[in-house]
Amino acid sequence: MVPYRTVFEELDKRQIRYLVAGGFAVNFHQVQRATVDLDLIIEIEKDNILKFVALMKELGFVPRLPVEAADFADDTIRRRWISEKGMMVFTFIHQKNPFEVIDVFSEEPFPFDKLWERRLRVSAFGLELPVVGKADLIAMKKKANREKDRFDIEQLKKNTD
Repeated sequence: MVPYRTVFEELDKRQIRYLVAGGFAVNFHQVQRATVDLDLIIEIEKDNILKFVALMKELGFVPRLPVEAADFADDTIRRRWISEKGMMVFTFIHQKNPFEVIDVFSEEPFPFDKLWERRLRVSAFGLELPVVGKADLIAMKKKANREKDRFDIEQLKKNTD
């Protein structure tokens, strides 16, 4: 079984607006990088978030933190988590397989519509997956500025789409 295949199929079927980011996006840009967690940017819009949260629940994913997943859709609560707790991502883990982890950006790193316009379309699992475009991915990694991000930037700049 391909990890996260069902997640991608259901995101597509339910028309949830999202983009693949992080290590998966690096791989989709033709740079080999080991990764386990799936990083997603979802459009921060209440109905879109609620559809996503419902999907996570149906697929057996629960928040890593002891909070209600639906609270992620509440702008006031989410902003408080960001400002008071420094939450950069909201993490879901699979109840039966804790190695299946989905991190959802708590804020759009750039306006979602702009990211969407510049996305890379990747054919995988019989679907067209929306992936953060290379320039946006590099900008996001520059902002994070961790050692692995700096390495990813070097590798991404070596490859051309």
